[in-house]
Formats: sequence, C-alpha cells, structure tokens
Amino acid sequence: MNRADAVERIVVLGFGPVAARFVDGLLPRLAGGTLKLTVIGGEVRPAYNRVLVADVATGRANAASLSLADPRELSAAGVDLRLGTTAVRVDRARRRVMLSDGTEVGYDRLVFATGARPTIPVLRGLDFSPLGEPSLPEGVMTLRDLDDAARLAPVVQTGGKVVILGGGILGVEAALAIREAGAVATLVHHGPVPLARALDHDGGRVLAAALAEAAVEVVPDARAVGVHLIEGKFSSLELEHGTVCPGDALVVSAGVRPRAGLAEGCGLVVDAGIRVDDRLCADTEDRVFAIGDCAAVQGRPPSGLIGPGWAQASWLAGYLLRHPLPADAYSTSAFADPPPAAGPGTPESAPVEAEALIMLKARGVDVAAAGTVTAGLWDPGPLRVSVWADPEHGRYCKLVTDEGVLTGFVAVGMPRTAAELVLLYERGHELPADRSSLFRLDDAAIPPAAPAPVASDILCRCSGATYGDVQRACSNGCSTVDAVGSACRAGTGCGGCRTVIGEMLARAAEVAPA
Repeated sequence: MNRADAVERIVVLGFGPVAARFVDGLLPRLAGGTLKLTVIGGEVRPAYNRVLVADVATGRANAASLSLADPRELSAAGVDLRLGTTAVRVDRARRRVMLSDGTEVGYDRLVFATGARPTIPVLRGLDFSPLGEPSLPEGVMTLRDLDDAARLAPVVQTGGKVVILGGGILGVEAALAIREAGAVATLVHHGPVPLARALDHDGGRVLAAALAEAAVEVVPDARAVGVHLIEGKFSSLELEHGTVCPGDALVVSAGVRPRAGLAEGCGLVVDAGIRVDDRLCADTEDRVFAIGDCAAVQGRPPSGLIGPGWAQASWLAGYLLRHPLPADAYSTSAFADPPPAAGPGTPESAPVEAEALIMLKARGVDVAAAGTVTAGLWDPGPLRVSVWADPEHGRYCKLVTDEGVLTGFVAVGMPRTAAELVLLYERGHELPADRSSLFRLDDAAIPPAAPAPVASDILCRCSGATYGDVQRACSNGCSTVDAVGSACRAGTGCGGCRTVIGEMLARAAEVAPA
C-alpha cells in the first residue's frame, strides 16, 4: 500500500524527564499534521525532574516546581497522553502495543524511554524482585519518585533518624540533604570510602571526613544482611556480624538497572540495557529506538545522568524530524534500504557519551571528579600524576595527565580549583606547567586568576546550555533563575548551576540602564 499522505504514528513508552524532552522536540512536526504522537506514562503524574526528589522530601522544593510538562498544553498540541497506564506487551510483527487497561495502540515507530528501576539488594525482610517493581515495607523507600518523597518527608520534618544504604553520589547527596533539614542521617556503604567508583582512596577519606564534619554518621566497609520490621514498619538495618543501625526510615540507594524486560520480550537485544546503535536504533528497520537510562548505546551501560539522556532525546527528535518514514514503509514489510542520509552538516549519529563528570557542590561539601584517577605517582607509562593534600582543612586534589592534557581528576573541598579543572577537562586544554598554580586557586589570600569562561563553555551540564545562552537570556529581559530556565533550560536539571545563573542575573541587573 502506497500512502503518500500517511500520518506517521510514533508511540513513546515512558514519560519521565527524557521522554518529556523528546516530546518537546517533536512538537513542530506535530503541529504540521504529519505526525500522530502517543505517550504512555505509568505514573498518574506528568513528567517531573526526578533528580530533585530528595529536595522535596527535605522541604527545599515543592512537587509543583519539579514539573516538566503540562498535560493540558500537550493535549492542545495534539499529543495523546495516557497517564497511569503501562505497556504490557509489544507485538513487533503487527506493530501494536498492548496496554494495562486492555486497549491497544498501533505504531509506525516506537521509542522506549522506560528508564531504570532501583536495584534492591538481597536482604532478609525485603521483597527481592530483579525483573519487576519491588513491594517495599513501610518506612523503606528508594527516593526515586514523588511518592517516596511524600513518605520520607514526615520523618525528616520531625527530626527522625534516616539510614541511607549506598555510598554513591545519590546516597551522599540524600544524606547531606536529610542532615541539613534537621534529621539524623546515617550513611552505610560497602566500600572503604564513599564515592569509591569516582574517587581514589585518599580523596574518599577526605570526603568521609567532610561528611562527618557535616554531622552525617558514616559506616564504611559494611555489608547489610537484613531489615528488621516492627508491626510491618522499618525499625533497623542489620549488618554482617550482628551490628544494627536503628532508624525511622531506610533509603536504599544501591544503583539502578534498566527497565528492559518489555524490549527483551519482543525480541530486541538486551545486555547492559536495550542495545542500540549510534542512531539510538534498536532494530534493523529504523522503527524501534531507545533513549535514556534504558538504552545501551553500542552496548555501553547507561550513565544514569540526566544530561546524557536529554542529549539523546533532543538528538533523536531531530533525527526523526529529518527522517520521516518513506511513503511505502507504512505496510508491514521491513525496510529494504537504510533511511535517507541526513542533510549537509547534520550529524548522522547520536552524541557519544563522555566520561561521567561527578559534581557535588552543596551543603558545605564540594566534590568534583571525572575520568580515571587510578594511576599512581610513580607508575611507569605516559600518565603523570600531581597531588595536593591538606586533610586538616578538608582539601585534596589529584590530577592525572597525558602529555599535559587532563585525563582525570579529583577535587574535594577546593571549589575554585574544581571549577577550573572542569573547564580544562571539557576543553581538552593542556594544564599549566606549574601545577601548583591550580592548587593555589583556593587560597583566600590570592584573588582568582583563572580565566573567565567563554560564551561557548557549558554552564548547565544537564541541559547543555552554555554561558552564552544564559547571557542572552539575561540580555533579553529574564530576571529570575526560573525565567532563564524557561528561556534556555539552564538550571532545570540537578540545580547545581542555579547559583552561577543567579550571579549572572545580578551582574546583568547592575549594568542595565536605569
């Protein structure tokens, strides 16, 4: 069947932050009448920023401020948004998706944006469910959604004790936020130091000391074996050898695994996630795609960060705008040829994920790390290592370079140095011959000498917004951080750049004509 005037049907499975960005990117084509877009969201709420869920639990933000989509606006734009519904089966032969409400929806192209589910360790007293959503007892949560935030908030508000299991970035951030809000926080983790995957041992020890200074109790080298309940409610976490950590709530922050069961069930390749190629395509027909935390690009595990997911969503939306299905592809036959080439100057493959950049800059604890920092001071080979350590004052920095170019670094308690290292790392510039000049940036007696960021430098690593984007928003009349976010999306991810945006707004107001 040849349908030159056919309307392409795109179905999106999942409606989290990544799916919301993807839908935004397709709205221009939707307005042109050549596309029918259906979005299936398992939660009854529209997409919201999951990165800031802990801030809702601790009272630093309200649920409404996390919203990333307005259902009424999407409906008015022509999006068929189905909330509170999940896909239960995909029939790729018939190109149909069966939903939990008993209905079916047909597609010409299908996008998996199903995200990841929290990993629940095997502990006595918990429902271990590796393939499905776990059923957790009262007082145990993963702090991945607003329902979890609502359950944790009363414990925090009353100054209760919260046990956090997991020493990754989310566990550390949660512990600091909970303690700052006035509750008692105990961070239990398996390794010798927190953030062991991103920091070296010495940097981790300085971070542990900073957490202790912030009144977070840290329990390292701990293996949890069980959860104790009283009348069905969490009362304590049992560690190996009988040690018990009592608490009013348990936050499990033990990582995530891609939600890929639906994809595997319809014959797609699943390993570290739904395997996709460099165009985020999961099949051979240019019909099925995956983005975000469920997608394993060329087999690489998802980063778990919102920035790369948003970059994939924006790229895929642009790709599908440039490559609508050919008219004769609406039959059930597979593509005989690859999709048409992109236009001149248009990238034909999705952006490659760089080494994850870890930044923790809040509540009196500053940490930045990127790349690989396992090299030692005297190791043979091309890598060179420089270290500055001042444990008494909570400062530590390690640099790893290859022919003068920074390939990895750790900076704890040195915010000025960290800011400069981030710029050098992202630009791929050579470090100064005198490495000590970088370590001295945090000397309060020395005025900042680091070069100012240029317009093309990334300011918001979640959205990809540059300093120039924010400056243009300021020049165009934006007077609040939220207004800047609406204009260029800066500050709408983890929130770590909102202070810098506020400073730029203040400077713009100072030079504005009266």
